[in-house]
Amino acid sequence: MNRPDDYELFVLAEGQKKLTIQPDTKVKNSALFIIQKEEHTLGNIIRMQLHKDKDVVFAGYRMPHPLEHAINVRVTTTEDTTPEQAFKKTLDKLVNEYSLMEERFKKALSSKQKPDELYM
Repeated sequence: MNRPDDYELFVLAEGQKKLTIQPDTKVKNSALFIIQKEEHTLGNIIRMQLHKDKDVVFAGYRMPHPLEHAINVRVTTTEDTTPEQAFKKTLDKLVNEYSLMEERFKKALSSKQKPDELYM
């Protein structure tokens, strides 16, 4: 069968980097972040969080090809910050948000309460 092995969808090849940053030479304060072995789920989450940043002028992502498991995230920022700083700030916020979600989930699970009761 021509189908690649399942592990090839998420395991990096030897020497392959998870994240590559390519500054855009044509657009000022713009960069392309290439994330290997990821798909639409992560791309959309990052894009939506970048849109919440007031210093981000443009944020978008795409998958170059359905059989290539990588996403390209393009970020353009104002003069006040760099695309790298905006991207790092976004990832930090997402880690904090999902850590809080995990904490609340574990608390609800350990106390066997309904999740709605944690917010009251």
